[in-house]
Amino acid sequence: MAHQAHPYHMVDPSPWPILGAIAALLTTSGLTMWFHYNSPQLLALGLLSTTLVMLQWWRDVVRESTFQGHHTPTVQKGLRYGMILFITSELFFFLGFFWAFFHSSLAPTPELGSQWPPTGITPLNPLEVPLLNTAILLASGVTVTWAHHSIMEGDQKPAIQALALTTLLGLYFTILQATEYYEAPFSIADGVYGSTFFVATGFHGLHVIIGSTFLLICLARLTKFHFTQKHHFGFEAAAWYWHFVDIIWLFLYMTIYWWGS
Repeated sequence: MAHQAHPYHMVDPSPWPILGAIAALLTTSGLTMWFHYNSPQLLALGLLSTTLVMLQWWRDVVRESTFQGHHTPTVQKGLRYGMILFITSELFFFLGFFWAFFHSSLAPTPELGSQWPPTGITPLNPLEVPLLNTAILLASGVTVTWAHHSIMEGDQKPAIQALALTTLLGLYFTILQATEYYEAPFSIADGVYGSTFFVATGFHGLHVIIGSTFLLICLARLTKFHFTQKHHFGFEAAAWYWHFVDIIWLFLYMTIYWWGS
């Protein structure tokens, strides 16, 4: 192999991008089939293929960074920029939902009874489950920071404990959110209140599930000693994402749950 005179990582040709795209197409087509014809087979195939692609793609990235040493400081800098830009795009994604909510709630039309919440809607009590969920996410922000500091100090055991606690808090949040949805006195079909509420909180819930998966993968890597005191960007990216999810929830809680009720 010829000596490489630059710090960049020239990625080997990989089958995962095209296979990932096909898996995503199968999943979206499967969702359509499930919604319209109540047929879940294609969706199951799509989700299975997406999971397989994800696992193998992540395996390759872990191999490149941890064992082959391709993630030089320059490459890590690029990954940092990439993660920052990704989180920025997510921020604008949620901005659209907040915009829709404020557009409808700040000047409620006569069709809504000229009031917010609209006539006939019983909003959820912000001092019950939503407040507990706020406490859970704030606590998980503390535990993920504890895990980060433990990794930077080379303390393996407390890092594993703190990260495991963070993923459990994420799971607890998801369970509470699901129960709240199940017991909610209104649905996504209840006009603009139902649609803004469920789309905004639902996408946030999806991001909590994604973030929990991210942290779970980091936990598995942590137990296998993949992270060193100086080299642990995979974990840092997960922590950044988790803090982002946390901040979005605070805005959701203050606007949609508390002010909007």
